[in-house]
Amino acid sequence: MTDPVFDTAVTRTYGTRLPIVAGGLMWLSDADYVAACARAGIIGFLTAASFKEPGALEAEIARARATCGDRPFGVNVSMLPKLVEGETIAETFRIIAGEGVRFVETSGRNPEAFLPMLHDAGIHVLHKVPSVRFARKAQAVGVDMVSIVGAECGGHPGMDMVGTVVNQALAERDLTIPFLIGGGIGTGSQMIGALACGASGVVMGTRLLVAEELNAHRDYKDALVRATERDTQLSMGSVRNTIRTLANETSRQVAQMERSDPDVGIEALMPLVSGAIGRKAYETGDVSRGMLSAGQSLGLTDAVAPMADIVARIEAEAMAALSRLRPQHRGEAVSE
Repeated sequence: MTDPVFDTAVTRTYGTRLPIVAGGLMWLSDADYVAACARAGIIGFLTAASFKEPGALEAEIARARATCGDRPFGVNVSMLPKLVEGETIAETFRIIAGEGVRFVETSGRNPEAFLPMLHDAGIHVLHKVPSVRFARKAQAVGVDMVSIVGAECGGHPGMDMVGTVVNQALAERDLTIPFLIGGGIGTGSQMIGALACGASGVVMGTRLLVAEELNAHRDYKDALVRATERDTQLSMGSVRNTIRTLANETSRQVAQMERSDPDVGIEALMPLVSGAIGRKAYETGDVSRGMLSAGQSLGLTDAVAPMADIVARIEAEAMAALSRLRPQHRGEAVSE
């Protein structure tokens, strides 16, 4: 029986057993991944941007529906910070709505323009932000839930670089809609801490990269297991698109270029930071090149394991944390 402490807006909204969201992972969040999440009692999100060929997203949604059965999954839609000519985000949302997907995770910029379309289709919108000031805005424009990822996160922690502990305290004070906390989250005890601070759940990415079901080369996963919390690097701040990645030849070269020329520009960086290079690393296991998003919870990725085992371990850690908090489990008298 699931502990009542896990009865939150996250588990009630998504119909999951635990209040854990596996955020979208570029090139990696596919039907196999979200199905593994669903079987483990959490929710995962396909990354729409990973399926660029015509009909590919529809096909992957159909595959996810078949593999998840009646368990939940969603679709992540990452938008560029600014609207650009030829952008197909609206069409992506139309595809998602047409396929009957019930849950969307958005990120990158304010989703306000698309909320009427999504809500009219009965879609729940979880918007990911890097700090609480953006969460306040998302709340004001009408998103259903926000996830706030701190500076420790893999991928894009924003420019403010506010840590997770401060984010969760600010969110508890300022938000009225349900919120999730992410950034360096990889244990059940951290999840209990987030719930105690008013969060409805946590969002995880790096911790789940070592799941057996993730369609990435074993050498890539083994490299993450060997890595520690010290093996990440921040770069691309010069183009206001800060990213935290696994420290490797590429990340060091990019950081050096930025130190040498603070105005280096995205055109000069693109041959190094192109997503196609990172995708190759996932396929080959060569982690020396490519901008491979990874957060400081690398220090907690100590074994490649089935998703169900990873989640079960997190749940056991959460229950142990609860036991430490509950007086009856410490042999202390309960106050009348």
